[in-house]
Amino acid sequence: MRVWKFGNDIDTDAIIPGRFLTIYDEKELASHAFEGTRDEFSQKAADGDVIVAGKNFGCGSSREHAPLAIRGAGVRVIVAESFARIFYRNAINTGLLPMTCADAGKIPDGATIAVNTEEGFIEFNGNRYPTDPVPAFMLEIIRAGGLVEYARAHPEVKTCTE
Repeated sequence: MRVWKFGNDIDTDAIIPGRFLTIYDEKELASHAFEGTRDEFSQKAADGDVIVAGKNFGCGSSREHAPLAIRGAGVRVIVAESFARIFYRNAINTGLLPMTCADAGKIPDGATIAVNTEEGFIEFNGNRYPTDPVPAFMLEIIRAGGLVEYARAHPEVKTCTE
């Protein structure tokens, strides 16, 4: 998995600028991901790439467009020192795996890493860096492709309005 490295406080407007919020197709959103921040991302990101970031990734607004743009680019995992809470949950709801790793800063841009969600670590150059556990129910949502797909596959799950 190729790493796209970002620093601290990457907000949702840096991920997908506000002028593209009328777009709902994730592939089209991906063509504008990190526009004005890291323009080569939208042209060069590939299926299986990973974003590695510092603290507070996804801060700013609560727009679901940000994780959708990232997912549309083929990224399925984001490893960061920390996430903005609303982005963390929006990522899960859209089928994107956010993993928290205190050592994310040790991973350089362009590196190749392995991600192990079951044992909870990322591996780079023979070193293993622990990640915070992702609860099993959240992994189920991600594996289903997001909350909507999970709900379709599990009609027996009742909502709070029922």
